[in-house]
Amino acid sequence: MEEKQMIAHERETEKLYYKDSHRKEFEATVLSCEEKRTAEGEKTGYRIVLDRTAFFPEGGGQFGDVGRLDDVEVFDTHEKDGLIVHETKEPLEPGRTVKGRLNFDVRFDRMQQHSGEHILSGLVHNLYGYDNVGFHLGAEITTLDFDGELTEEQVRDLELRANRGVFENVPIQVLYPTKEQLKAVNYRSKIEIEGQVRIVSIPGYDICACCAPHVERSGEIGLIRITGCEKHRGGCRMTILCGSRALADYQKKQQSVTAVSVALSAKPEKIEDAVLRLKEQQNRLREQLNRMQERYLQQKLAELTAETRGVCIFEEELDSIAARNFINSAVERCEGICGAFIGTEETGYHYILGSRTVDLRAFSKTLNEKFQGKGGGKPEMVQGSLHGTEAEIRRTVMEA
Repeated sequence: MEEKQMIAHERETEKLYYKDSHRKEFEATVLSCEEKRTAEGEKTGYRIVLDRTAFFPEGGGQFGDVGRLDDVEVFDTHEKDGLIVHETKEPLEPGRTVKGRLNFDVRFDRMQQHSGEHILSGLVHNLYGYDNVGFHLGAEITTLDFDGELTEEQVRDLELRANRGVFENVPIQVLYPTKEQLKAVNYRSKIEIEGQVRIVSIPGYDICACCAPHVERSGEIGLIRITGCEKHRGGCRMTILCGSRALADYQKKQQSVTAVSVALSAKPEKIEDAVLRLKEQQNRLREQLNRMQERYLQQKLAELTAETRGVCIFEEELDSIAARNFINSAVERCEGICGAFIGTEETGYHYILGSRTVDLRAFSKTLNEKFQGKGGGKPEMVQGSLHGTEAEIRRTVMEA
């Protein structure tokens, strides 16, 4: 645990991100710079407080902003008692004037995700009465947890409605109502909020208490993609991508579609039909292969005589059910061990062994120890995997 330190100042940090969510640079004065240490006293960095900042601290399900103060990297930002604390690896002298620069690509990406989340959460609440009970804005995906389940049809409809809200390019408004005004506002909020409540309103779609910065108009979100929605703790968890993330997802999947289109010699819009035809062909070939394997195994059985003590077959590919059926039939004709080994010397073998006279549970331990294998079963039948040469494995089994 890190050592708790209190940073005492006469006033709170001026929060420039509330005045302009698109501000990328600013100048400020360093009020304090304190070492950050673990409970064991090991220094892990510095906590820097400025008189004003455009860096948004962690909150509202969103990570803190990153960027630089002059040449010093800010790798995290959080709020403590009204002060914005910038986490750095290097110190800055108190009283110094610094130029802050946000990594605005990261900030804008997060604003796109968060604003898209508001539209979807508002729609779910307005259409189905479900509340957003969990929100996580990650580095790659964003998840929303609702206290009710959604069907596939409802999810598709929500995606269309959400993107309609993007295309309408409505202004995203920030309101600071008084306590009396707040009583008349029907807004979404997960928890009771003390002090001034900040309301984010997207007309026609959502109105919610939120502390995070957002885009100025819904059109800046660019695109909203729902990539998944599954049951979760009595409700559902929705996974979304907005803006540049949604575009990157589209481009990646389009590349896959193009590659499959080329491989199947089919137009992109005909891929589904081509894949289904290929699957049907594969099923027919598998059925044909199974019939050939069955005839092959029946021939192997016909070669067994009353004098045959045991048998081992080695095949690179063999249906496991067919192999088991072969072993069941072979043990009725042989006194020793009957085995099927499926695989190659390079990749290893999966084996099935059967016998009416040999305790295979004991034998498999010897076999596995000799060929770095694992497996087991009943005294009359075992299965597992091992590595070794066909000649050595065959000799060990036939001599048992």
